[in-house]
Amino acid sequence: MSTTHPEPKQVYRIQGLTCANCAMKFENNVKHLAGVTNATVNFGASKITVYGETTLEALQKAGSFDNLKVYPEKAKIELQREPLVKAYWNVLLSGLFLIVGYALPEQSIASVLVFAASILFGGYSLFMKGSKNLFRLQFDMNTLMTVAVIGASILGEWSEGATVVILFAISEALERHAMEKARQSIRTLIDAAPKVALVRRNQHEVTLDVDEIMVGDIMIVKPGQKLAMDGIIVKGTSTINQAPITGESVPVSKTMHDEVFAGTLNEEGLLEVKVTKRADDTTIAKIIHLVEEAQAQRAPAQAFIDSFAKSYTPAIMVVAIAVALVPPLFLSGSWSEWVYRGLAVLVVGCPCALVISTPIAIVTAIGKAARCGVLIKGGIYLEEAGRVNAIAFDKTGTLTKGFPEVTELIAFLHDETELLRIAALLEKGSQHPLASAIVRRAASSGIDLSAPAEDFQSVTGKGIRAKIDGKTYYMGSPAYLAEINSDMLTPAISIRIRALQQEGKTVMALGTESDILGLIAVADDIRDSSKTALHQLKQHGIKQTMMLTGDNQATAKAIGNRLGITEIRAELLPQTKLHLIKQLKDEYSSVAMVGDGVNDAPALAAASVGIAMGGAGTDTAMETADIVLMGDDLRKLPFTIKLSRKALAIIKQNIAFSIGIKLLALMLIVPGWLTLWLAISADMGATLIVTANSLRLLKVNE
Repeated sequence: MSTTHPEPKQVYRIQGLTCANCAMKFENNVKHLAGVTNATVNFGASKITVYGETTLEALQKAGSFDNLKVYPEKAKIELQREPLVKAYWNVLLSGLFLIVGYALPEQSIASVLVFAASILFGGYSLFMKGSKNLFRLQFDMNTLMTVAVIGASILGEWSEGATVVILFAISEALERHAMEKARQSIRTLIDAAPKVALVRRNQHEVTLDVDEIMVGDIMIVKPGQKLAMDGIIVKGTSTINQAPITGESVPVSKTMHDEVFAGTLNEEGLLEVKVTKRADDTTIAKIIHLVEEAQAQRAPAQAFIDSFAKSYTPAIMVVAIAVALVPPLFLSGSWSEWVYRGLAVLVVGCPCALVISTPIAIVTAIGKAARCGVLIKGGIYLEEAGRVNAIAFDKTGTLTKGFPEVTELIAFLHDETELLRIAALLEKGSQHPLASAIVRRAASSGIDLSAPAEDFQSVTGKGIRAKIDGKTYYMGSPAYLAEINSDMLTPAISIRIRALQQEGKTVMALGTESDILGLIAVADDIRDSSKTALHQLKQHGIKQTMMLTGDNQATAKAIGNRLGITEIRAELLPQTKLHLIKQLKDEYSSVAMVGDGVNDAPALAAASVGIAMGGAGTDTAMETADIVLMGDDLRKLPFTIKLSRKALAIIKQNIAFSIGIKLLALMLIVPGWLTLWLAISADMGATLIVTANSLRLLKVNE
């Protein structure tokens, strides 16, 4: 019996990867290396995954066509930016020669030599790539530009050839800058968590690299420091800025037994944190990994562009050859005029703008979302979220807080404080969720709960009784107190109880054998953000909102009405929720389901987009959902829909503009108005416009 071993896989980061065509070429080069079975370039994250075995030197050689630098993913290499003059000295020198050439007499030997120098300095790397591609019959933008510039020189159009070179170089430089800016969002996350931490081991405090820190180590975090690892606070109290993880702008109070995350900022107190995860397993490490994976996934629009571009460039070559040869051969046209027009077709046909139109928008949008505490797990989900027009919500833990809270204290014979004290003393021995809500409320109000509850007795399904300060008290359902003394529940009190119950609240009564002391209403209260979020969703064009819950009809209706939800479905089983999601999809085409990422898995999977709440520290949420709202703030959902709609609109705009500008420029060939410099200006302008248009996604506000 043979044993199969997993294929070796290595991930490397790439420095200098600025264009989608270069990424595809590098990927193909690596695939043909000895020992490599497959390779995948992640253009958005500037990484390559190599399956099989190869060397770093071989990878560097595969990327030498564009001077790409490759290094292991976890290598601690500090990248230093070259000064602008040093990085682009050849472009600056080429530009200087171009200016001098235009100052010299036209068509003079001196001007020709200066323009030739401008072409050589500015286009050397371009010619090297283009000529190699030409011999291999690989037609990309470098090939097209090389043929066009050489053709212009042969025709004596030295000034236009030099202008084309300098404009192309400027276009590439600006494209590189824009791509770096788009990637900056994920780099911000990578830099969020410190690489070292102060750890107490064997009664000694030592500074360790995060890769050396083990689960169970005690990490010491001083005020003003960032946490390097996920963990649980074992000593100290502080406020933590969790913006890198959840996108929350307001710091959160944390004390003993609370969970904290790597990359967050300790603002005030000294904390001792017990490490619960290794460096590679921290929440922020998983976010970075998932964001980079998401940026690698091709959205439907991008898949269309990639497929289109494969046939587009050879087609442009054919059109250019036809324009250059057919009129002179068959229509008595001038060779120099029509060859020049053919070269203009090559230049304007460069697919730069078209190729970059979709990936830069997706990289920018996913990165922006991650910085705001929203994890979108691929371009396909970004596009799908942009099309959503109906959203279904789970109730508990999504629209509501997920745990009961005291909402009303109604005292009849004592003040509210005394009513709450007696109730909490009675309930502090109980494990019921409603009891814990009362005890929490009393503790947060600073009430002393040291007095004992004597002769405690629980009456199953009804309530409890015990002695406090020598006096017997009863607490439970109103029906339980009516059993003790039917005269206690007066008509006025009964009306009050029914009103609270109709609001979806559980009402508990507290009394003695002769009197009812007061009522306490408990409910799983609505999140502060829910009402605002639902209002904003309607503003963003969501036509239908639906609540799907297993809770009773009265509670569901009360909460749904308070939130203004369009349709409320209660007392549902998981399979019923699944059926309702399918019905919604039939009616509205694209439907999102929002839940907690653990329950309602079938409904989340059946929806066009499954969205999980509160993914910070929750592996299940990050694994199961298509989009994860890292915090418990539902207001991130309208932001996600807004960003996705904007991204979808920008992708469509970019594609339409990129193709439209090409068609417009090609129409100028017929009257002979399309010059080489106008062609490259159109191509460069289109590239810059789609890039700038995509970067507008960075400005989308929450």
